[in-house]
Amino acid sequence: MQLKRKFGFRLYKGFMKLFKQKSLFVDLGDGSEKAGVMLCNHVSTKAPLSVELFMDKPTRMWGAHEMNRGIIKTYKYQTRVYYHEKKGWPLFAARLFCLLASPLTSLFYTGLDLIETFRDVRFYKTISQTYETLKKGVNVVIFPEDSTNGYLDELEGLHDGFLVALEYCYKKGLDAPVYLTYFCKQNGIHIIDKPVMYSELIKNGETREQVAKRLLDRTNELGKMARAMDRKTVKKELKQKAKNK
Repeated sequence: MQLKRKFGFRLYKGFMKLFKQKSLFVDLGDGSEKAGVMLCNHVSTKAPLSVELFMDKPTRMWGAHEMNRGIIKTYKYQTRVYYHEKKGWPLFAARLFCLLASPLTSLFYTGLDLIETFRDVRFYKTISQTYETLKKGVNVVIFPEDSTNGYLDELEGLHDGFLVALEYCYKKGLDAPVYLTYFCKQNGIHIIDKPVMYSELIKNGETREQVAKRLLDRTNELGKMARAMDRKTVKKELKQKAKNK
């Protein structure tokens, strides 16, 4: 299934691509696997942009509901939470910068068709929309890293809300594959690991925290792999692979 974005949003994306280095996607699987949950590092705004602008798989992202509720709420969230708390900007600088950034960000997020996330009982909407999206054959992209200390090359932790969603899907009869992915900002390489089924993740009876820790460790391994890759070499290999298909 291919998602159809609105015409205006497609034009906006086309304009943005003029100013962005194209991401190179290295898939450690065979590329033919079914839709699942893709867990990715955030790298500020870079990983979401990489996915939306350059990934050739149909996707919907989880995103803070504040970013999907108009310019004013986007401005408030970006200034205090994103730029001030997460990125460490002085509050006055964040407020000044977001006078320009928030209208553009709001326009982008409106076009994304986000699966909104919440910190209260409305989270049920998030997991139910996740289930419906996966059933339609569309990948759900989640950025679960703990960014308390900022967006780091080596992730310090994963919030385990995605496991709640996967458990909900599993109980509804949908054993979703999980794809760990890592975007390297230094070379623009986005690496996608082989999928692992949710049933495999939980077969040993580990707690959510234990499962999340295993996935965290593997994600950081992918990060080391991605950072060690040479962009020119990867580009040649991808071109050769495309010719051989």
